[in-house]
Amino acid sequence: MSTSNLLRPEVQAFIHAHEQDDVVQLVLQGHQYPDIPIKAVAAQIQARQKAKHKFPDWYQQAGVIFPPTLSVEQASSEITARYKASLMRGKHLVDLSGGMGIDTYYLSQSFQYTDYVEQQEALVALAAHNFQTLGQSQIKTHHSTAEEFLEKLSSKAECLYLDPARRDEQKRKVFRLEDCTPNVVALRDVLLDKGKKVLIKTAPLLDIHAALEELSHVEKVVVIAVNQDCKEVLYLLDREMEGETQMETIHFLHDSVQNFVFSRSQEERAEVTYAEPLSYLYEPNATILKAGAFKAIAEAFQMHKLHPNSHLYTSNELQSHFPGRIFRIKEVSKYHKKSLKALIPSGKANITTRNFPDSVQQIRKKTGIKEGGDTYIFATTAQDNKNILLITEKI
Repeated sequence: MSTSNLLRPEVQAFIHAHEQDDVVQLVLQGHQYPDIPIKAVAAQIQARQKAKHKFPDWYQQAGVIFPPTLSVEQASSEITARYKASLMRGKHLVDLSGGMGIDTYYLSQSFQYTDYVEQQEALVALAAHNFQTLGQSQIKTHHSTAEEFLEKLSSKAECLYLDPARRDEQKRKVFRLEDCTPNVVALRDVLLDKGKKVLIKTAPLLDIHAALEELSHVEKVVVIAVNQDCKEVLYLLDREMEGETQMETIHFLHDSVQNFVFSRSQEERAEVTYAEPLSYLYEPNATILKAGAFKAIAEAFQMHKLHPNSHLYTSNELQSHFPGRIFRIKEVSKYHKKSLKALIPSGKANITTRNFPDSVQQIRKKTGIKEGGDTYIFATTAQDNKNILLITEKI
């Protein structure tokens, strides 16, 4: 991908001047700008609109050229890439699925030198330009497949990193680790032979328990979310690891970070009690649910579950460090329009369902409750299997 036209001062000025424009309309009006490569510029504007909040460092750096929108969408965010960089450090890192280069850039800051490997030649050229622009000259780029590079790698690296593609040749999403590209299951033994540690990133849709069965020497599994959105699952492999895998959840919020660590055996052994709704209600964040810490979280924070399948928790004592949303329970209501209207005179509330037969839309239709306001309704099933509505306020 040539960057020379896009780096011309007048083109860069045009991109920044039209950064908030509708790119479709901009292309349609392209005849008004004969000296501007309008389609390439529109692609840059569209990519920058997505990059502004996802990776602000790159967005703010003059001279950075972004790849097509799909690569921008598939890349890690800056906040998750920085976190991955905190997991390892050493002399030599190899990123075997370089892509746009966001992970490579931040991971490289924990290593003396880094090899970036990518099979799409256009992305390799673009990454090389951006690494130079960003001042990371110790990153060496390679146009190669992961398999070819591993075969030629003579010395062992401190860490190998992979973010395998999760779409097949027909661009359809895949849901098994062995169907990703490269196939990390088939490469497992080679990876552990060539790297002291191996870090694998997958999408949240992939099943954690199935992945653990397919991999080996997994030291840690980390489930990461940003502002309620589960983004990725990491598997850190260490060829000397023989003990139990640690499960960690980390949730980045605007002003805080929620973290919880447990093990699968801890989850299996945890003893859970059940209770009717008490003073407080707790809704686990997305990472807790994805990691499957349904019983361990209750035991760790000394709280009760409302029902085995509801995954909502309650206590009389406030557990302010709980990794999720916390609510004060004001009333417990039957699923009845008249009863609910009396408790919510404004007729507005935010509704969430957990283990409940009706959807949010059906509840609104049956009760007439509109969206909005400061009241939160949790429609769920109690321990006696009765459907209830919890009228709460957020803490």
